[in-house]
Formats: sequence, structure tokens, C-alpha cells
Amino acid sequence: MPVLQYHCPKCGKKFEELVKSHEEEVNCPDCGEKADRCYAGTVYSATGKPAKKCSGNCATCGGCR
Repeated sequence: MPVLQYHCPKCGKKFEELVKSHEEEVNCPDCGEKADRCYAGTVYSATGKPAKKCSGNCATCGGCR
């Protein structure tokens, strides 16, 4: 289960959330608004090593290798 970064468009809060899937809908813990996925920061592969050429957008990825 990945820990992903999110940003709330309503209140501006930035936070991390442990999710079962990158497709899971996440709501802001402060205001309850649907949060947007934030693709900033370092991305690591399933092996725990920094992933090369990874945007962090799992929806468009063929998988960590």
C-alpha cells in the first residue's frame, strides 16, 4: 500500500495518505473536500530505491521496474 501526497483545492492543505490503490478517492482531513493527487517529491520503486524516469503518476505507468 503506497503513501501518496495530496493537495486540497478548497482549503490548500497538503498531506500524505496511506491508500490501497492510486485510484482510491481521498478526502481532505480538514474540510472533507475531495483532494487532488500531488505528483511532487521523490518517487521510489517497490524495491525502495529511487525510480528512474518516473513521474509518480501510477495511472499512466507500466509498473515499477
